[in-house]
Amino acid sequence: MIKALIIDDEPKARTVLKYYIESFVEEITEIRQAESVEQALEILRNYNPGIVFLDVEMPKRNGFDFLRALVNPSFEVIFTTAYNQYAVQAIRFSALDYLLKPVDPDELRFAMDRYLKIQKVDAKSNLILYDNLVHNIGKSEIKDFRLAVPSKDGVLFLTLEQIIRMQGDGNYTFIHTTHKKPIVTSKTLKYFDEMLEEFGFIRTHKSHLVNPKHISQMSHDHGYIVVSDGTEVEISRRKKLEVIKLLNVR
Repeated sequence: MIKALIIDDEPKARTVLKYYIESFVEEITEIRQAESVEQALEILRNYNPGIVFLDVEMPKRNGFDFLRALVNPSFEVIFTTAYNQYAVQAIRFSALDYLLKPVDPDELRFAMDRYLKIQKVDAKSNLILYDNLVHNIGKSEIKDFRLAVPSKDGVLFLTLEQIIRMQGDGNYTFIHTTHKKPIVTSKTLKYFDEMLEEFGFIRTHKSHLVNPKHISQMSHDHGYIVVSDGTEVEISRRKKLEVIKLLNVR
């Protein structure tokens, strides 16, 4: 039995999402709605949801203002937003979940399944992620966002400049940074590849993702590149022409 709170200034959006939840998410047994941040905060005085569906763009006080008002949230937040590249990337960089409007019922079900896998909410970790999201949204350019990386040592934050390369190993990724010690995370290499492609990160091999700013040279036969920590990173035959083109190598 899970309680939910929908926060959205658009009545139609709230109605549609409520209908989809009632139709496709049987685990949620109680739903309340708020049309503003103020109303949501008032509801939370006497209501303890397990999950909050939070609209990003709202007048007066938006979804990020709601996050700033939280003290010890015991719920998970799934953001809802019309496609806004800046907001979506800020959310993704902070390792948080979102749904694009108009909400697709299949995507809602997938988001709920991800929530059920975690289930136990870590209020301290959530606040750290929300703080990072607020930090990111305050930056003028996406390239200045901090990337949240869950690890066995807790959530770590990296700027893009600090990332030298990433190496995938099944469901895990080893992130090699300018701090020398690799970071191990349960996020897949595909997860990072999709997020970092627009920043020029290059997939040289099914197991390797490289920050082009840290590439120091390419071998004569184009079989590997050397990065700033001295590592030789393999270029697969399938990726060779693509890498040569991206690096503008002759």
